[in-house]
Amino acid sequence: MSKHILIICQYFYPEQFRINDMAFEWVKRGYKVTVVTGIPNYPEGKFYPGYGWFKNTKETINGVEVHRIPLIARGKGKFGLVMNYFSFPFFGFWWSLFTKIKADEVFMFETSPMNQCKVGVRYARMHHIPCYLYVQDLWPDNVEMITGIHSPLVLKPIERMVRKIYKGCTHIWGTSPSFVTEIRKLVDEDEQDKVSFWPQYAEKFYQPQPKKEHKGFNVIFTGNIGQAQGLEILPFAAKKIRDEGIKNIRFTIVGDGRARKSFEHSITQHGVWDMFEFAGRVKPEEVPALLATGDAAFISFADDELFAKTIPAKLQSYMACAMPIIASARGETARIINEADCGMCSDIGDAEELAVSIIAMSKLSPERLAQLGENSRNYNKAHFDKKTLMDQMDQFVG
Repeated sequence: MSKHILIICQYFYPEQFRINDMAFEWVKRGYKVTVVTGIPNYPEGKFYPGYGWFKNTKETINGVEVHRIPLIARGKGKFGLVMNYFSFPFFGFWWSLFTKIKADEVFMFETSPMNQCKVGVRYARMHHIPCYLYVQDLWPDNVEMITGIHSPLVLKPIERMVRKIYKGCTHIWGTSPSFVTEIRKLVDEDEQDKVSFWPQYAEKFYQPQPKKEHKGFNVIFTGNIGQAQGLEILPFAAKKIRDEGIKNIRFTIVGDGRARKSFEHSITQHGVWDMFEFAGRVKPEEVPALLATGDAAFISFADDELFAKTIPAKLQSYMACAMPIIASARGETARIINEADCGMCSDIGDAEELAVSIIAMSKLSPERLAQLGENSRNYNKAHFDKKTLMDQMDQFVG
């Protein structure tokens, strides 16, 4: 009989996270997979149509049995986000007491909030089974960055919670080598070996598409428009590009999120709306065709040291689609772009340097742009291949 993997994650399909593809892949590999998750509401902060506390609480998606426990939608403000963060583990506690699900192991996909993992650790302890954790967001670092709170009175209790969660895990993966280093700081000295690096991969539909004709040089961004992405740097850079008398550069923004209004306000302040186009939120399967309308793909971060340790999921998606990359980043992301020779990287928050990079790339020959794109794709194949990575994961979870 195949193993039964219980996935605990606050976000799952139709919300768009890589755990969706991992769960579906495990089904294809012959495992029984059950997901315990929340009511879909990311990133817009309200429940998706057709879902609610008593609507579609149990369904089967691509062979995965999905159980949805109540939570409070994120909303648009910080209070709603806090309530969202606490509601999933609260209702998850009661779920763990009364569920009849019998799994062989627990796999937790941790994007913020980290306290969602208390549900999985508790279930694993109650049933005496292995518990695995894949860390996407570092806590308490992420809390400090998002809230601006630096008081030990707040951060130390969160750190104790994180240490307890790590202690309850059989194995822990980080999405970057820097994440592994940080996680090990909160793990007992005799358990350092249970933390390792496992990068994210791009789903198979991320493939290069034939380039579509368009005017000028188009820089395209895809993904969540949130505080962490630091997209406000783009209007600054766009203004500097215009001041240089360059008129053929434009920006396409694909996605939505909590910081979209402030981003649009920044575009208005700098008077560069004619350089921007918003495509809205689309299905991930539509992203490769949209990338084909661009000459380069864009990545940026908010100015916080946390993001020097981060390898964003969109980087693998861009690389799989053979896109040259322009980034406002440092640390892990800058390292990969430089190793791959697939684009140009300026420091986080440096709008002038970013403008110089964009202008420089816009002047490259079509042949050089194509070579940068091919370098992207080759690096992705060598370092972020889905089958290779899932085979590695099977050595633990399988």
